[in-house]
Amino acid sequence: MTDRTNVTPTAADGDPAWIGAHPRVQRVPSRELTLFIKRDFLSAEDCVALIERIEAGRRPSTIADANGDGYFRTSETCDLDYGDPFVARIDAMLADFVGIDPAYGEPIQGQRYDVGQEFKAHTDYFDPKGADYATYCSVAGNRTWTAMVYLDTPIAGGATRFPKIGKTVHPETGKLLAWNNRLSPGISNPTSLHHGMKVRAGVKHVITKWYREKPWG
Repeated sequence: MTDRTNVTPTAADGDPAWIGAHPRVQRVPSRELTLFIKRDFLSAEDCVALIERIEAGRRPSTIADANGDGYFRTSETCDLDYGDPFVARIDAMLADFVGIDPAYGEPIQGQRYDVGQEFKAHTDYFDPKGADYATYCSVAGNRTWTAMVYLDTPIAGGATRFPKIGKTVHPETGKLLAWNNRLSPGISNPTSLHHGMKVRAGVKHVITKWYREKPWG
């Protein structure tokens, strides 16, 4: 593990050395994708408080570019309020973990998956050739890093699968995943493709934080 005192984060982009210097962080061995896992990133109490907010504000999830598959993303979504001091604290924790200035982050989004719900294999960055690219990327640019935290452990299912590197991560309360959606500035990484697999029993809640090339908003 790197001595974090000798590493400084960049303003706009995550630094693997900065992330890897956090205690008890696992870097998934892959040359194709920069992916980190940290267990117990959030306490059980914080997870419960976030679940309560997601349950109160959830709505059907959507996707940016319609692909004709009405079952592509079947979860529910909640945009968490940065004006809530609790949410702001979680936001600051995520920014510190990835080493990115909070100004580059989208608002934290919560997701809820019931039995049978999933988000089929997708990338978090927007396809420059997609119909809605200009709509979603004209101001803040494309997505760079993703940070996602499982808030509970479903009875069965609900794993996150990265098929191009053969890695499947199972939900555990408080576990964080962070990955780089790019190969280099301006070049997206298709190996970041991931699948929020179906929940087979129980319910899964997560929060997701995306960072951009330019300040948000």
